[in-house]
Amino acid sequence: MHPILGSVRRLAFYLLAWILIGLLLSAGLGYGRGGDWLTAVFFFVPLGVVYALVTQSAWYVCRIFPLVRSRAWHLAGAQILAAIFASAIWVAAAGAWARALAAMGFDAAGSLYDPQRPLLFVVGALLFWLVSIFFYLLIAFDASKDAERANVELTLLAREAELKALRAQIDPHFIFNCLHSISALTATDPAAARRMCLLLADFLRETLRLGGNEQIPLAEELALADRYLAIEQVRLGERLNVARDADSSAAGCLVPPLLLQPLVENAVTHGIAQLVEGGTIRMAATCSGSTLTITLENPCDPDRPRTRGVGLGLELLRKRLTNHYGAGDAVYAQEQEGHFRVELRIPVVTGARA
Repeated sequence: MHPILGSVRRLAFYLLAWILIGLLLSAGLGYGRGGDWLTAVFFFVPLGVVYALVTQSAWYVCRIFPLVRSRAWHLAGAQILAAIFASAIWVAAAGAWARALAAMGFDAAGSLYDPQRPLLFVVGALLFWLVSIFFYLLIAFDASKDAERANVELTLLAREAELKALRAQIDPHFIFNCLHSISALTATDPAAARRMCLLLADFLRETLRLGGNEQIPLAEELALADRYLAIEQVRLGERLNVARDADSSAAGCLVPPLLLQPLVENAVTHGIAQLVEGGTIRMAATCSGSTLTITLENPCDPDRPRTRGVGLGLELLRKRLTNHYGAGDAVYAQEQEGHFRVELRIPVVTGARA
């Protein structure tokens, strides 16, 4: 679509610019050359409006012969021929308008046209090229906006794809661990294995229900963590205990679904399960200003075999939060004196779930 004719606002500004050009021509080629001011205005301002419509054709010339992809002589030839043709139309229109004004009693209109036909032709060509420059700038501006919009869309698509990929890496990791636990229980405690299967089904059903959202309230995320820990308590029994403390203001904050899943999984698999006496997983959440802080602590065996599981889970979580919030320092983990502590610091987001 034509960028000027397709927008009422742009067309209004464009015509206003040509009215001003008509006034300048009235001063320079009319009143400045001995004509009276009223006749000059009546002659050049309507001509400016007419030429404003004629020069709209410059847009199509600029589109057919773009600056970047056209050969110089093709571009120059097209612009010269188009300017000659447009200027010839303008001079012919000027002659017809001069005769019409003379018939209406503006006898001086003929003196503005007849002696200045060559000059009007040159001015018409220059104005056509000026409009062409304007259209080339407009094409470049629109192309820049389109490229920026496409870049933003690609960035959002890439971000969404990476978030889905990271979440997809977390989900099977958890399911495999649960299935391994159920397999181990089938031989020693079939009733517990059946109960664990039911708890796992409830957990997966809840995960599917909430996983389609971009964000969920922290209270629901904590409930998901409780469901997972209930599954592990079937296997670990009294060795696994949970303590939770979340401010009411923090519970209403929105967070990505399965945010705590890799943390509680690591706390059980690489912490509590490695200790004969077990231990307590402590979860806390507080709001301070614009920051939501979530901490998770668990005892661990300093001499346990080191595996990549805990590092992988934290690294996936760090990447996920970086993509979601743009904060590279949202995850802080530290192991000291037989205790492992993870702290998440993310922006406070409230409102309806996304």
